Amino acid sequence: MHTIRTITAAAGIATLLTLTACGTVDNRPSNTTQTTYPTASNQYAQYGVVESMQMVRQESSGGIGAGTIVGAVVGGVLGNQVGKGSGNTAATVLGAAGGAYAGHQVEKNNRGQAADAVQLVVRMNDGSRVTVTQDAAGDVRVGDRVVVANGTARRY
Repeated sequence: MHTIRTITAAAGIATLLTLTACGTVDNRPSNTTQTTYPTASNQYAQYGVVESMQMVRQESSGGIGAGTIVGAVVGGVLGNQVGKGSGNTAATVLGAAGGAYAGHQVEKNNRGQAADAVQLVVRMNDGSRVTVTQDAAGDVRVGDRVVVANGTARRY
């Protein structure tokens, strides 16, 4: 009976970790349009004028890391120490979920603060508008003519 409980708890933890790993985080603001450019083998550039600039917070990459995994394992082990029967299984699964969440939060806090980025709205020569988010503006200012290539804008 104890073997079945252990297998059930392990399967629950494995399922939780698998589902957590499948999640994605979209850090882009919802009101922006991001233009995708071809790879280096088929590059092209577009020209335009910077209409607006604003500083934005750019979150570091999300996802599952070592903190999430360690937290899930520790939480699962601690949860397994509680209760008997089906209560033990539930405590193990809840402990793993809580541990994974806590581990992820600790890892996120240890990564540091979000970085500042510059979001540029560029009116292209063909009349379309492109939003480019990049780490630094360099010497680009509103009204400057820029070339947009590979997801970055620079003066020309």
